[in-house]
Amino acid sequence: MSIVIVVALLGILAALAGAGVFMLKRPKEGEPAQTDKRMARALAVRVGLSITIFLLILLAWKLGWIAPKGLPTGR
Repeated sequence: MSIVIVVALLGILAALAGAGVFMLKRPKEGEPAQTDKRMARALAVRVGLSITIFLLILLAWKLGWIAPKGLPTGR
């Protein structure tokens, strides 16, 4: 499960980096501006991966694969 989470986090970072590249890239003259669509798609992928990883963590907790440790309450 931890491998899936690490791969998803790397995918989130890659999508964020891709959106940054598309945001900074200027279209050449005479070329339609496709960078806005690409940037929006990269950000949508990032949001989708973030939601997926959140749901996977909730599912793993519900199935007992992971357990919250929390902070110790006593000193």
